[in-house]
Amino acid sequence: MATLRTIRRRIGSVKSTQQITKAMKMVAAARLRKAQDRMLKARPYSKSLDDTLGHVAAKVDPALHPLLSVREPKRIGFVVVTGDRGLCGSFNANIIRRATNEMKQTQQNGVEFELIAVGKKGFEHFNRRRYPILEKYINFFDKLDFKHAQDIAALIQEQYVSEKLDRVYLVFNEFKSAVQQNIIVQQLLPIVPRPPQDEKFATEFLFEPSPLKILDNLCPRYLNIEIWHALLESFAAEMGARMAAMSTATDNAKELIFQLTLYYNKVRQATITKELMDIVGGAEALKK
Repeated sequence: MATLRTIRRRIGSVKSTQQITKAMKMVAAARLRKAQDRMLKARPYSKSLDDTLGHVAAKVDPALHPLLSVREPKRIGFVVVTGDRGLCGSFNANIIRRATNEMKQTQQNGVEFELIAVGKKGFEHFNRRRYPILEKYINFFDKLDFKHAQDIAALIQEQYVSEKLDRVYLVFNEFKSAVQQNIIVQQLLPIVPRPPQDEKFATEFLFEPSPLKILDNLCPRYLNIEIWHALLESFAAEMGARMAAMSTATDNAKELIFQLTLYYNKVRQATITKELMDIVGGAEALKK
C-alpha cells in the first residue's frame, strides 16, 4: 500500500499536469479562432480561381500547356502536410498512416515516389524510416505565411516541368470542426481543371491575350492558392485536434484527482484505525 506522502505527491503532480493541459486548451482555442477565420476567407477565393481556371482551360488543348499535359507516371511526388508539434491526438498519426498507404500502393504498381515533407512530425517519421525525401519544410506553422505556399509550389512546378516528377499529390487534413478532420488526397499536377458550368458562364467570352497566355499566369497562381488553402486547413484542423485532446486530458486529470483523493482518504482512515487499534491494544496490555 502506498504511503500518504506518495499519494499526496501524485495528486500534486496530476494537478500540475491539469493546469498545463487546461492552459494548452485555452491557447489552442484562441489560435483556432484566428486560423479558422483565415481559412474561411481563403475558401471562396480558392473556389472562384478553380472555376475560372476550368473555364479558360476548356478553350485550349491540355497537351499544349506544361502544367496541364498528362504523361505516363514513372515517378510520383507526395506533398504530406503534418504538424510541427504533437499533443494533438491522432492528427499526425492519421495523416502519416494515409500517406504511407498511398506510397505503398504506388510501389506495388511499380512506380517510384519521392516525398516532400511539410511539418516536423511527418519529416521525423519518414526520415527515421529512410523514405526518399526530396525536400522538407518544418517549424514554420507558428509564423505561417503565403510565401511558404509559394516556395512549395515553385518546387513542385520545377520538378514537374523538368519531368523529374510525372504526378504530384497533396495529402492533408481538411478542417470540418474542432473535433473532426477529413483526410484529403488531392492531385496537384498535372492540373485537372473543373469543367465549366454552362448555366454560370452562359455568355461566350473573348480572351485577350489568348487562353494559353492566360493559363501561363493562372496555373502558377492556382498551385499557390491550392497549397496555401491546404496549409490553412491543416493548421486549423491541428488546432482543433489539440484543443479537443487537451480538453480530454484535462477531464481525465480531474477524474484521476478524484480517484486519488478517494484512495488517499481510504489510506488515511486505515492508518488512523490501525493507530487507534495499537493504542487500544497497548492500553489493554497495561491493564494486565
